[in-house]
Amino acid sequence: MKVTKHLALAVMMAFVCSLTAFSQSTPQAFTGAHIIPISGEPINNGVLVVQDGKIVTVGDADTRIPRGADVHDVSGKVLMPGLVDTHSHVGEGDGGDYSSSLHPDVRIMDTINPRSKTFRKVVAGGLTSINIMPGSGLLMSGQTVYVKPKPADTIEEMLIVVDEETGVYGGLKMANGTNPLRSNGSPGTRAKSAAMVRELFIKAQEYQKKIEEADGDPDEMPARDLQMETLVEVLEGKRIVHNHTHRHDDILTAIRLADEFGYRLVLQHVSEAHKVADEIAKSGAQASIIAIDSPGGKLEAINMININGRELEAAGVDVAFHTDDSIVDSRFLIRSAALGVRNGMSREAALEALTLAGARMMDIDDRVGSLEEGKDADFIILSGDPFSVYTHVEQTWIEGEKVFDRSNPEDREYATGGYEIFRTMNMHMHGEGH
Repeated sequence: MKVTKHLALAVMMAFVCSLTAFSQSTPQAFTGAHIIPISGEPINNGVLVVQDGKIVTVGDADTRIPRGADVHDVSGKVLMPGLVDTHSHVGEGDGGDYSSSLHPDVRIMDTINPRSKTFRKVVAGGLTSINIMPGSGLLMSGQTVYVKPKPADTIEEMLIVVDEETGVYGGLKMANGTNPLRSNGSPGTRAKSAAMVRELFIKAQEYQKKIEEADGDPDEMPARDLQMETLVEVLEGKRIVHNHTHRHDDILTAIRLADEFGYRLVLQHVSEAHKVADEIAKSGAQASIIAIDSPGGKLEAINMININGRELEAAGVDVAFHTDDSIVDSRFLIRSAALGVRNGMSREAALEALTLAGARMMDIDDRVGSLEEGKDADFIILSGDPFSVYTHVEQTWIEGEKVFDRSNPEDREYATGGYEIFRTMNMHMHGEGH
């Protein structure tokens, strides 16, 4: 009897796998939509063809549809790349603790729950690539992780690997300003904060020099140091620093440190970016901003106004929007860009700030952020104009697989329900997946 059960299970699993393989290998064509590729001009009555998880073709109504393709008529809809969130806290992860202010060795990857319900609201908002970060209560709270919020049993299945050779799959979260000052075990002044960061990077430079001098000789190599290994990746440009910062003087300090040690910098939040937009542009740093529709929060963010997108665009800064979920719910990231447009940002820049600009800030723009041949088939289908308050995300696709469908009652609940749906206390207890 047991053999029969096992055989039946094996046959069933083989059948499911064959269906998955078939759905991936069968071309799928989406026709009739207003397509916004981001990398090119919008296409009325466009055609998108995907196969094996990749984009095959993007074109107008005359685009050839492969024989045997599954054709989806999405006439009257808007189709655009999946959204990229450069700063999120979904997935129930954590980071460094109060034993130190500097934890470059800590990996949030080791704490994320891939079955977390929070990923359901991510795809309900049309997000297909996200940068999950440790918190900002420390000067260095740990390594971030770039993931696709697709159904998975392990975090490894969700990873977006930036560097195949080194296995880098994220950046480094740093912070300055008020947050690191008010946490237990952290420095008490802004000057001491900068000094501590500077001291650790100098140590990393010395570690890097020892490795170079060893020239591959194992007997000459320094003892392995996980903190130093991470910071050497930063110094070599393999790992991007994502720096939480608000006040204009803190923004300039973050830029100053990046210039001193030559690492790549994405400024996160930059509430007072409008005060130093030209300085940010001159530094070459990228800016990931947040938009809120009501005041509140910490005093250092009191001067945050939604002209930041406009001012950064005018200065020539590469700018993206992020959620900092749950500060902005992942389901409302598009609205952040709409607020940017309302305050003078161009429509084109705002759309790019939701997609391709964020991908650049995570070194994944060769795979996502625009609808181009060869890129991952990550896209969303909207009911109307992206910046209309009446528009909904109707479907979200990741690598050619539909991961959200608003017409599905369960998915719709995650799109429209309150926060009770996402309460973390029940997630592990019930063992519920996507």
